[in-house]
Amino acid sequence: MPSNVAPAPGTGTSSAAGAEAVVPAEAVTPLIRGIAVLRRLTDADGVSSLSGLERSTGLARSTVDRITATLARRGYVRLDGRDAVLAPRLMELGNAYLAALRLPRLLDAHADALADELDESVSLGVGDQDGIRFIHQATRRRAMSLSFRIGDLLPAERTAPGPLFATEWGDREWARWHERRAADPEDRGFPAVPARSRPIEYGEDDRNDEKDRIGAHRTNRANRTNGKDLTVGKDPTVGKDLTVGKDLTVGKSLAADRPEEEQGAGRSARRLPTLGDDFEQRTAEAREAGWALDDQLIEPGLVALSMPVREAGRIACVVSVVSHTSRHTAADLRDTLLPRLREAVAAMERELREAQHAESATPTPRATAAPSGLAVWAGASKQELGREFIESLARGLTVITAFGEGRAELNLTEVAQATGLARATARRALITLEHLGYVTAHDRVFRLTPRVLGLGFPPLSRTSLAEIAAPHLTELSQRLHDSVSLAVLTGDEIQYTGRVSTSRVMSVHITIGTRLPAYPTALGRVMLADLPEPPLTELLPLTPRTITDPARLTAVLDRVREEGYALVDEELEVGLRSVAVPVRERGGRVVAAVNVAMHSSRRTPEECVAEVLPELRAAVGRIEEDLWVAGRFRRVPRT
Repeated sequence: MPSNVAPAPGTGTSSAAGAEAVVPAEAVTPLIRGIAVLRRLTDADGVSSLSGLERSTGLARSTVDRITATLARRGYVRLDGRDAVLAPRLMELGNAYLAALRLPRLLDAHADALADELDESVSLGVGDQDGIRFIHQATRRRAMSLSFRIGDLLPAERTAPGPLFATEWGDREWARWHERRAADPEDRGFPAVPARSRPIEYGEDDRNDEKDRIGAHRTNRANRTNGKDLTVGKDPTVGKDLTVGKDLTVGKSLAADRPEEEQGAGRSARRLPTLGDDFEQRTAEAREAGWALDDQLIEPGLVALSMPVREAGRIACVVSVVSHTSRHTAADLRDTLLPRLREAVAAMERELREAQHAESATPTPRATAAPSGLAVWAGASKQELGREFIESLARGLTVITAFGEGRAELNLTEVAQATGLARATARRALITLEHLGYVTAHDRVFRLTPRVLGLGFPPLSRTSLAEIAAPHLTELSQRLHDSVSLAVLTGDEIQYTGRVSTSRVMSVHITIGTRLPAYPTALGRVMLADLPEPPLTELLPLTPRTITDPARLTAVLDRVREEGYALVDEELEVGLRSVAVPVRERGGRVVAAVNVAMHSSRRTPEECVAEVLPELRAAVGRIEEDLWVAGRFRRVPRT
């Protein structure tokens, strides 16, 4: 099998041997290649040139073009000139895993409440083979705040949750961990964390003597540059492999067992063990204590305290409180917050037990997704794009969306029914996804794995409403040749958060961040109409046509609420006409509004309703579709 379709590091935790595993004969090669492109885009933080994808995947340019065209047709990427950009719709793959998992729905509120109470970042993570993947982040906004995202993958040995998950590992899992450490000695396969290039500083002298610490760092860098005995787990001072728990104990190097005269000029010449070498010992300590600490293992300054959340006796996830050494040392974090963390974990476990009891008390038939209409869509896409559309790639990705809430485990027949695919087609897709590590199979039942979150979720999980709306605003402006804006309501004012202007001699010029009173604007009125008691004070006459009577304005807002749009004609400024519609989140609440603004000579009010409003509503509908996908398991920032 060509290397350009083999599993790649950085998106999973497969060992060196796993990366070279034989591709099953029935695997779908276009699906393997398409997922490789999505992984590369994810590693590139969501955007890459097509030529960059060609280089990073090793695929032919024509293949990259066909794959990105298919993904764009599916709504998973957006083609912007010569760049491919991940689109929010791609998050439906990760949403399928999170919905099937149930944990975000049941535990996110507990994590958010704990973060609010402690004023510290709180995360939920699950094990992904020998790594840790986040499923929820409740982050505090500070100058120095946590940058990890939902779906980010971290090496288990450099985290607080890692030792807790490792308490349930067997020989196979430990062997995989050792293989990965040897194959990737600097953690280059984990883009979310800094490279593992600095040593652990063990012992009381190391903690207290800053000069020795600096010397150890410098010596370690020199050894990595000039020496050959640098494989993880090998101590160049004695020339033998290190085995944690046998040859190496915390606070002691093998060099310490040698006679003093053989130890060189001093401690600064001794290479200290690298980050993670004590993982097995930390695992043993976590098994006994029931909690674990991360004392700056990811990077200097970052500390975390973690405890497991168990369901039916097994670890379902791990909850972590994350802070900075400017606020807490690791020991202080443990002493101060461990009692409160225990209470939060107890509440989470109680939530899981109650949910399990409710599900057992009222058993329901296994839910099956409605047929996706894939065949009709694929046929139309094939007819429109011709050979540029890769049908097997689109079908394979659709298999992932067959899973979800109430559909955590599906057999082949259920997958075929949910997607509308033939059993043989669904089977080949499942074989491919299992080979790549995105599904597991047991007793003819399939489940999604956390690795699905590695398909675009990390960069997309920080996308704001303004970023979601931007391409749709641009498309609408190009279609109508008028200025288009996105705004949110802040008190009794609107604030512009997105803007696409035209290049006309007479056009509307407003910059992002501008604030205007809400009452005389179309944007403001569609948002005010959603409030039970809109603020209607200080209604000043900005033009002769501005409505300033509260009773009259209330009647106008009632009509806006009923009709679903607002048209304002020269009330903010003479000659300015605008029509706006609201943007609603999944629950139906208005969170923003989009308008089309123009000079009054461009169109009559009647033409605005007949020509502009349908296009505006269609564009907002597309924004809402993306917003609902992006906001299913996270809060989408409005700005």
